[in-house]
Amino acid sequence: MSVKKTLAIIAGVVVIGGLGFVGFKTWHNASQSGDFQAPAAAAMTGKTAIERGKYLALAGDCVACHTAPGGGKPFAGGYGLNTPFGTIYATNITPDKETGIGGWTDQQFINAVRNGKGINGENLYPAMPYNVYAKVSDQDLKDIKAYLNTVPAVHYDGPKTDLPFPYNIRLMMFGWNLLFLDTAPFKADPSQSAEWNRGAYLVEGLGHCTSCHTAKNPLGGDNFGVHLQGGELQGWFAPEITGNTRQGIGDWSNDEVVQYLKTGANSRTVAAGPMAEAVTNSLQHLSDSDLHAIAVYLKSLPGSKDNSAPLAANSAMANGKELYADNCAACHQNSGEGVRNMIPALKGNNGVQATRPTNILHVLMNGGQGAATASNPTSADMPEFGWKLTDQQMADVSTYIRNAWGNQAPAVSKDDVAKARKSQQGAAALHNPEQQ
Repeated sequence: MSVKKTLAIIAGVVVIGGLGFVGFKTWHNASQSGDFQAPAAAAMTGKTAIERGKYLALAGDCVACHTAPGGGKPFAGGYGLNTPFGTIYATNITPDKETGIGGWTDQQFINAVRNGKGINGENLYPAMPYNVYAKVSDQDLKDIKAYLNTVPAVHYDGPKTDLPFPYNIRLMMFGWNLLFLDTAPFKADPSQSAEWNRGAYLVEGLGHCTSCHTAKNPLGGDNFGVHLQGGELQGWFAPEITGNTRQGIGDWSNDEVVQYLKTGANSRTVAAGPMAEAVTNSLQHLSDSDLHAIAVYLKSLPGSKDNSAPLAANSAMANGKELYADNCAACHQNSGEGVRNMIPALKGNNGVQATRPTNILHVLMNGGQGAATASNPTSADMPEFGWKLTDQQMADVSTYIRNAWGNQAPAVSKDDVAKARKSQQGAAALHNPEQQ
């Protein structure tokens, strides 16, 4: 979509937001309460509010976005999220009274996290995923606030979000919220098991899985027609995590899903990039019962239709096979089966067979580091090949990997590689925010 068309849509949203403000405000206030009983979690039985809050903050991976890279103080803010609209910086959520949330009431915290409203009533940008946190109960958010009140207070006023015009007009968020924010609280499905409902609550709420694994429309809202069917994220492609058996996790057992989320690896693949960070910072700390509930829920989702077809033998496949033998087979094996729990299998890998070759090109160009967890502290390291392979060679070996051993995925072109190089160079150029 052209910039001109995007700006026209945004202008329309601003008008909708302005004209519909009164009606929106009435609707928003009428439905914003999340005061309901969240699906039970066995791990929370007998815990104090602070203990529950710590667990829930881990489930929400709050520390990831609210900690600046390169040694930033936990929860003190300063992390810059690169979006198509500009860089949005996370704020300080330590109990510092001047630069953090030490002076906030529980209700002000709830309004920010679930309704996208700052302490002074200003609209927040949905880079902070309040559109999914809307499903989190009042009690769970109060417990998180109780825990955050106990972390070390850091006096740090980090970089401010300053988006270019017209994205700096926060009035647009009225229209955005009207279109994309559903403030109705989570509702358990009585036809499903308690475990399924607990998994749904975690995935669709605190886990905010949709933020990465659902494609976005030109306005940055979730594309509702492809829920959890994969999405682009800062040079990576968060793959489909539905019951689709090829591109999703439908062919995984529940135990394999739990192992992957707990350790960052299983017999099929190894978490890397943003997913490795999510495993390290968040998912490894969840109880096995909660991880199993997540697996049950995700595998129940119907997912995308598998329209892939075998790729006919051609020069790209032949060249790719030779390149694979010379550069990849030593670790990933000629069979593509990798090394269990350390080097990902490429055979049957849902990320490898994704509709877009984003991840395989990212790792080939830049290398990768698996998740480091308590049960898997020595994660494997993938060397980079961007310096060694030409665009054509990278296209050929990617095409081969995506279509060997029974895999099926669209071929990768030289132009695809060139675009990926340019995109990743741009992402790498994103300057790190100042450190406290």
